[in-house]
Amino acid sequence: MGASRRVFVAVAVTAGTLALAGCSAQQTAAPGTGAGRGGRAGGQGPVPVTTGTVVQKPMKVDVSVIGSAEPISTVSIRAQTTGQLTKVNFVEGDEVTKGQVLFSLDRRPLEASLEEAQANLARDEAQAANAATMAKRYQDLADRGIATREQLDTSRSTLAALSATVAADRAAIENAKVQLEYATIPAPISGRTGALMVHEGNLLRANDTAALVVINQIMPISVSFAVPEARLAELKRYMAKGTLRVLASPPNDDAPPAVGRIAFVDNAVDQTTGTIRVKGTFPNTDRRLWPGQFVNVTVELTTDRNATVVSSQAVQAGQQGPFIYVVKPDSTVEMRNVVVTRTVAAESVIASGVEPGETVVTDGQLRLVPGSRISVKGQDPRPDTTRSGD
Repeated sequence: MGASRRVFVAVAVTAGTLALAGCSAQQTAAPGTGAGRGGRAGGQGPVPVTTGTVVQKPMKVDVSVIGSAEPISTVSIRAQTTGQLTKVNFVEGDEVTKGQVLFSLDRRPLEASLEEAQANLARDEAQAANAATMAKRYQDLADRGIATREQLDTSRSTLAALSATVAADRAAIENAKVQLEYATIPAPISGRTGALMVHEGNLLRANDTAALVVINQIMPISVSFAVPEARLAELKRYMAKGTLRVLASPPNDDAPPAVGRIAFVDNAVDQTTGTIRVKGTFPNTDRRLWPGQFVNVTVELTTDRNATVVSSQAVQAGQQGPFIYVVKPDSTVEMRNVVVTRTVAAESVIASGVEPGETVVTDGQLRLVPGSRISVKGQDPRPDTTRSGD
């Protein structure tokens, strides 16, 4: 009897526990159901975004590429005669002017060669003068029948040979003078010298393969760059209207870009890269551009006076091309496909899809779908109720 009572009490306790659990579940479910319906009806709140305005303003039409600076002229200085280097008249890295003496060689052997050639000329001129007198004398004797024809021919041959010798001596003198001039090596162009490869006391040989120094002309300077083949027709069309400006700026240089002009367009397209080589010339008086340096190049073709412009952050990439979220008067958004003509810095030029004056979303697009309601960051969409109790 005691055991049966204990079983009955246990069953009763279990039934009571289940009943309480059921009541709690019903009480919890009832408010939750109402809240669920209210959430679906009310939807999510406004999506916070940043907006911008579509504007109409002048925008430059240009070609932006990477180029490299090149000296207008480069000269490798080599000795044209053999001799000992006696004097270097500059310091490597100096700016030199055309005609400035750079190197001096030992002149003594060359001066001796010139004097020797001059002495040979004097000797041979004297012998030629004597041969001319003898030839004239034999001509008179032959006319009177005293000298033979053979003697006359021999005198004439001797005169001709000595005359040729005199001419060779004169040429030797000119060559000796040229060699003596080669003992002084001037700068053939104005520019900046590079590393000095020889020093005083070295023996220089004529036309040695190693250059004594290299001079680069950097004022003015050239900038070489490649323009895509697709822009070639456009480039030629605007070049036909006048000289095009070229802007060049070294990387990480915040100063205004250097301004130059297009000076050369190659006569063929490189088929391996699909580009054509173009050169611009820059005065480079401030020496900002340096040979071998990579620079950012912009060729200014023309200016679009009435371009439709938006922030590049507003343009998103979609499966059907670029699109923009446009803010409607009721603070909802509309997705529009746009045609982007080009991008300049942080702005995009739009050919179609939006109109000047419209408001577009520039940040927060990931949470948007067409028809979403938005709130602009920094603006409180709720009405001011702080003074409602007054």
